[in-house]
Amino acid sequence: MSQARKHGGDPIPTRLFGHRPAGPLLPVLIVFVVVLVDLVGGAGMTWLPLLAAGPALAATTNGPRGVLCVGLLAAALGATLGARDGAPGPELAAVLAALLAVTLASALAGALRSRRERVLADVRSVAEAAQHALLKPVPATVGPFEVAVRYSAAAAEARIGGDLYALVPTPYGVRLIVGDVRGKGLPAVGTAALVVGVFREAAYDEPDLLAVVDRIERSLARNLGADDFVTAVVAGHPRPGELEVVNCGHAPPLLVRSSEDVVAVESPHPAPPLGLRALTDQRPDLQVLPFADGDQLLLYTDGVIEARDRHRKFYPLAEGLSRHLCDEPARTLDSIHEELLTHVGGRLHDDAALLLIRKPTAGAAEAGVPQPALEGLALGERAV
Repeated sequence: MSQARKHGGDPIPTRLFGHRPAGPLLPVLIVFVVVLVDLVGGAGMTWLPLLAAGPALAATTNGPRGVLCVGLLAAALGATLGARDGAPGPELAAVLAALLAVTLASALAGALRSRRERVLADVRSVAEAAQHALLKPVPATVGPFEVAVRYSAAAAEARIGGDLYALVPTPYGVRLIVGDVRGKGLPAVGTAALVVGVFREAAYDEPDLLAVVDRIERSLARNLGADDFVTAVVAGHPRPGELEVVNCGHAPPLLVRSSEDVVAVESPHPAPPLGLRALTDQRPDLQVLPFADGDQLLLYTDGVIEARDRHRKFYPLAEGLSRHLCDEPARTLDSIHEELLTHVGGRLHDDAALLLIRKPTAGAAEAGVPQPALEGLALGERAV
């Protein structure tokens, strides 16, 4: 998401990494400003060394060819001005030699920068592919639900991080997960990919939601280090009017009734995060919640509720949800995400994910477009 990644929209083009301003206009302008100052001031050799600023600046915006063109232009104008002002030959030769040396060094720097940009663009394309494999775009409707997701990676140019989410239509109803991997960087991304992969398989195979959680726990126990873990909320819609929720050390989901009351779904018996069950005898509980037409459920990661403003105050998510709640999940999350970025001053310092599902009222569902067939399709947001 901007840092916000509105999954399901057009991908951000990879050419952003290779973009550069068209033409060496600013470096040429600087060269002509130096020439103008010399002509007006008539100070002889005083201003000519500043001509080196032209090719030096060109190295930041242009390739080697552009740098050489600016450098040669500066050298030609410098020689002309030096001869016009009657500069001593040795001094003029020293200035021109320094100007050519700066030009060559800048051209080399421009070539290396262009090469790094090409490599970074290739890496970016791989990251885009990883994003779509791990966090797949979410359609506006999944099964009986209207759905919206917003995902923001803390790193300015990251597409994915340690937060995860997925929605899977299964023979046992729609199932979903939102989680947060301990740590950041590539190890966290690898763990997130592991959790999402196991969830997608288990959600389709296991009739019991607790069995899905057990499958994820066993996989993490085999693959994670002693200090690694994943907090997560796993939910399912096994039958009309009900939601099943399993909370493994994660922030409580926010349930919104049709009366617009926002209630935190606290687990009566808190369970440890995924990957740490071997350290305790506690097992997660299955909560069954009534979920009627018009109700909504918001799942999120701690990057949202732990976002601080300049006064070190946390973002009040429940209040924000109450303020921006409407019958369109996408618009609700757009407003919350915009307010969240304003709260932190435009830049999040941790990955943040929001997933909102809504059960349309019977009249709205009948008037809407027929649901697409999504059997067996694993769906998984920016971002910001």
